[in-house]
Amino acid sequence: MNKLRIVFMGTPDFAVGILNTLVQNSYDIAGVITAPDKPAGRGRKLQESAVKKYAVENDLKVLQPTNLKNEEFLEELKNLNANLQIIVAFRMLPKVVWDIPEFGTFNLHASLLPDYRGAAPINWAIINGETKTGVTTFFIDDKIDTGEIILQSKTDITPDETAGTLHDKLMLSGADLVLKTVKTIEEGKVITQPQPQSHIEKVAYKIHKDTCEIDWTKPIDDIYNHIRGLSPYPASWTTLYNNKEELFLKIYDVAMEKENHSLKTKTIIFDKKTIKVVVAGGYIQLLEIQLPGKRKMKTQDVLNGLKLEKNAQVG
Repeated sequence: MNKLRIVFMGTPDFAVGILNTLVQNSYDIAGVITAPDKPAGRGRKLQESAVKKYAVENDLKVLQPTNLKNEEFLEELKNLNANLQIIVAFRMLPKVVWDIPEFGTFNLHASLLPDYRGAAPINWAIINGETKTGVTTFFIDDKIDTGEIILQSKTDITPDETAGTLHDKLMLSGADLVLKTVKTIEEGKVITQPQPQSHIEKVAYKIHKDTCEIDWTKPIDDIYNHIRGLSPYPASWTTLYNNKEELFLKIYDVAMEKENHSLKTKTIIFDKKTIKVVVAGGYIQLLEIQLPGKRKMKTQDVLNGLKLEKNAQVG
């Protein structure tokens, strides 16, 4: 048996679930590396990462380097005397970091590699209408998400899945897979599988504001998947044209109604409780939305204060 001493690197909530599993299973966490505190909100107050908050609450040593090649940081990292590093939703590491520990540095990625390498695998799996995804552990090399695969675990994507619900499912299955991977390393039974070097078509590009704009001319399934894949964060959006007023509208929850019709796409059909957008192949009913300067609300509540005109449409 290999006695493991672990350095954990991660930043968001997704990583917290995995770190907590390691702590609950009594693994020796030598230190936690996370992003520096960043100003956020109207007051620009410094915000700690989710991983830092967890680490502080559990009396774990925290390092927050701005430069991963900084000699002082590298010295501190080496002094932790870890023999394994685990990365979950952090950032690309230079070789001088991932090459330190005796048993290597492995990453947990929220897809079935080699599909959906990149920054937003959970979002893109839903946006592209996948019915299955999963999690992968792999040893880091000098490229992004290309290292040799250690273990994988599959997860179904349900028809009403959102990025938020899939995030939580993959966090749980990811925690289990990391635990299995650590035990495999502990027992000295690791067998890796090289990833194919050929061109990979399914890529998890970083999500930008333009990515989130809804194209109402697309087929109904594509629109539905796009909205689900961006909910609750960063959320899809559209422009609502209401007479002479233009409103930036975020959309969090919708229902899909398939029906043949001859109506003009982008037109809005509404009553006192509902808003539907006419699209090719049916209607997208808006269930939860957010107007500028407001909190997100059920559409029925929004309609209590929003007067829609008969010629209202989305852009």
